[in-house]
Amino acid sequence: MEKYHYLFGPVPSRRFGRSMGVDLTPYKTCSFDCVFCQLGRTPQKTIVRKEYVPTADVLAELEHWLKTGGKADYITLSGSGEPTLHSRFGEILEFIHTNSTIPAALLTNATMLYLPEVRDAAAYADVVKVSLSAWNQASYELVNRPHPQLRFDRLVEGQKTFRSQFKGRLWMEVFLIAGINSIPADVRKIAALAKEIGPDRIQINTVVRPPAEDYATALSKEQMIALTHLFHPTAEIIAEFSTNHTKDVRANQDTIFFMLQRRPCTAQQIADGLGMHLNEVSKYLGKLLRTDQIRMQRKNTAIYYSAVNREKEKKT
Repeated sequence: MEKYHYLFGPVPSRRFGRSMGVDLTPYKTCSFDCVFCQLGRTPQKTIVRKEYVPTADVLAELEHWLKTGGKADYITLSGSGEPTLHSRFGEILEFIHTNSTIPAALLTNATMLYLPEVRDAAAYADVVKVSLSAWNQASYELVNRPHPQLRFDRLVEGQKTFRSQFKGRLWMEVFLIAGINSIPADVRKIAALAKEIGPDRIQINTVVRPPAEDYATALSKEQMIALTHLFHPTAEIIAEFSTNHTKDVRANQDTIFFMLQRRPCTAQQIADGLGMHLNEVSKYLGKLLRTDQIRMQRKNTAIYYSAVNREKEKKT
């Protein structure tokens, strides 16, 4: 199996089926430090746009993957940071658009969409997924903990302007956290802004993987359902991806599970040991946690995962 530096997957995605990921930034190079992020805290927030990884190398990997029969439902610019911070991400989207029939998706927190050059680059994508989980500056700082130079009104205006220019599909994710931004009165404020922006689809999400902060806790399924009708169009709850979708997805999940049966590991240890991308590992860990096949335990600042021993639990 070919090992790439900037491509990872295909991985199971709740939005995009089998998604071939493209990572354009070093770990946690981001303008946000969201309390719910499954990749942990952002060591140093930034809004500096530059060529964080060599564009030529990314294009070479994409070309090789496509020429050797690469298959996926989407090629997705995502990974372990904010892809629009890469100053040449538009060239990568343009390459995918020109050289492949696989649709390109851009997963962005939308902080850079106030810049015309970023909007122009993002327009090469078939689908752009933006984020909106706050309704004013105070809630923005509470949930997303943005770079100090970022303003909430600029985030909203950037999304509105992009929507007016973009001919593709615009999806929006609203991430809801129990007791922080989930009471109906506050969700209505988010929904009102979302309506002004006008995405084609709105998807609400909650904490399904270990978050950056312990106090970021999930809403129940019933709570989520009750909030969907506040949005226009009516929001979707992002469904759990079936791990039986393909053999390779099933095999990767089983490999991680077998590793955790031998010893507890952190997500980074799993990624290093199996040669997988951290974001890819996180997706499989989320599924294993939701199906109660593994458990997690915090030790100091690290999170360790271990397999659940059913036979041992039966005896006790």
